Amino acid sequence: MRATIGLIIMLLLSTAANGQLLKCIGKDGRVEYASQCPPGSKEQPIGIRSSPASPPSDSAAPQKSLAERDAEFRKRQVDKKEAETKEAQKTAEDQQRRRACEDARAYLKNLEARNRIVKYDAKGERVFLEDAQYASEIAATQSSIQANCN
Repeated sequence: MRATIGLIIMLLLSTAANGQLLKCIGKDGRVEYASQCPPGSKEQPIGIRSSPASPPSDSAAPQKSLAERDAEFRKRQVDKKEAETKEAQKTAEDQQRRRACEDARAYLKNLEARNRIVKYDAKGERVFLEDAQYASEIAATQSSIQANCN
């Protein structure tokens, strides 16, 4: 019997602890804050509850743990760095191709103008391009232009 009375009292106290805080305005304009207003005062709910808010509904996405968020952040950093590296490499290749294209076009103009062209042989000696070699050199330069300028 004592156990049931004690249990009922505990239940009543626990429900009272879950109450809402009220703003109580007395007849003389005095403001008090309490879980229950005294008789003869006007009560206004202020939205502050003494218990924690109810858990979010199941429709909301579950909160990720700190380790999961940290792993995702690190993965995004690695992906961003890889993308920047690829972009820098592509830019460098484009610049190199553009430079090779400009050089090949300038060389082709010199060949077509029949300017004297100097090459170096295996011994490191200067050798001038012969008249018969101009046609093959022009063909090789035009293929280089097609490869680099498109």
